[in-house]
Amino acid sequence: MTLLPDPSWPILVLALITFVDGILCLRPAAFIAQCFMDVQWPRKYWRLMPVIKFAAAAGLIAGIWMPVLGIVTTSCLVAYFLVAIAGHVRAHDFGRNLFVNATGMLLICVATLIFCF
Repeated sequence: MTLLPDPSWPILVLALITFVDGILCLRPAAFIAQCFMDVQWPRKYWRLMPVIKFAAAAGLIAGIWMPVLGIVTTSCLVAYFLVAIAGHVRAHDFGRNLFVNATGMLLICVATLIFCF
């Protein structure tokens, strides 16, 4: 029995998705900026999003060798997307951003947490 996550490839996929999302948040792509505006996310916090995403990607990668960190990071991503879904619901934004982006990412994060850790 190994103490390392098995399989580890979903963790790498989630880290890659999160890293690319961080890049897209550096200078928010139009669809991300629109999403932030739709849920009324204050503009002064937009600059924190890439930091959060890059930290999560790093935590996921490190979590392959330090599973506790991987569990914490993946759990934090689950919490992040639950809050994102709540923000979309509060803003009555029941479109693609809620059902494809936020809910899809929540499912990926939950699946990674369940099957890898």
